Amino acid sequence: MLAHIYSMSTRCLLLSLALVLLQPGPVLAQEPLLLALAPAAPSPGVTDPMETAFGRLPSAPMYSAEAAGESPRPANSSSMPSMAFSPVTVQPELPVPHRFWDRENRVLFATVGAFAAADFCTTRANLAKGGRELNPVTRVLSGSTPGLAANFALETGSVMAISYMFHRTGHHKLERITSLISVGTSATAVGYDLAHH
Repeated sequence: MLAHIYSMSTRCLLLSLALVLLQPGPVLAQEPLLLALAPAAPSPGVTDPMETAFGRLPSAPMYSAEAAGESPRPANSSSMPSMAFSPVTVQPELPVPHRFWDRENRVLFATVGAFAAADFCTTRANLAKGGRELNPVTRVLSGSTPGLAANFALETGSVMAISYMFHRTGHHKLERITSLISVGTSATAVGYDLAHH
């Protein structure tokens, strides 16, 4: 029954995360990446021959201002051409669209329902033997079997509703994680109930 407290706090944390992610506007500022279009020029007089499996390749002749009859420019000259930079926009990987009731969600929701039913059975058995419900929300409805069943049915329905909200807003990973968190908390509650049976 202590697991119910952890279950509710985990669900509240998940709902808080959902509210943060659904806020309009960017959460993190991102700047476009800059990519140099002009390759860096090698130092004058330095050759870089390529070596292959068959031997060294001859290096290409280097351009020299003195050889071309031009006067060399000083390195700190303001008349040197600047390198051209162009902003590059990195496109995020788009999630693969899928139907809400696809095979994976049907399996996840069936698992959520199965663990909620197991949690109902073990909690009801503990309450019948004089145990006490530790979750304050569930304690309100634990006075009768129909009330306790309604509590676990509402929990399962809320998991599906939160998953659907994530699906509609394009957060498909969170859509699946919602069900996995619910299965984990229910499994923990069942394990705790069975250990204290």
